[in-house]
Amino acid sequence: MSDPDAKVQTASDYGGDGPPVEEKPYKIIFEANACFGAGKCAEVADNWEMDIASGMARPKSYYVGEDDLDENLRAAEVCPAKKDVGCIHVVDRRTDEELAPNPHGDGTLSVDW
Repeated sequence: MSDPDAKVQTASDYGGDGPPVEEKPYKIIFEANACFGAGKCAEVADNWEMDIASGMARPKSYYVGEDDLDENLRAAEVCPAKKDVGCIHVVDRRTDEELAPNPHGDGTLSVDW
């Protein structure tokens, strides 16, 4: 049963303000607690790297522009964590819509923590 007074969380609620939206219109929301170190993201995107000490992935930047969008969308799509929904979310800061993985098909944020 959901609380009718609960505030719906949007992507802009996470991670602070970041750089100006005009410069970096996309935000990465990473559920690090769900990452199990498969490394698929680092295979397909230069923005993602594997941390040797923890054995988990991490983004080099949480805010990206148009030039880096496609590789980060791919990283979110190939992530096998969280029951194949992934733990990498790419959000358009201008609209607060989740672009990937978008499992609900409606652009709503699918974080689960």
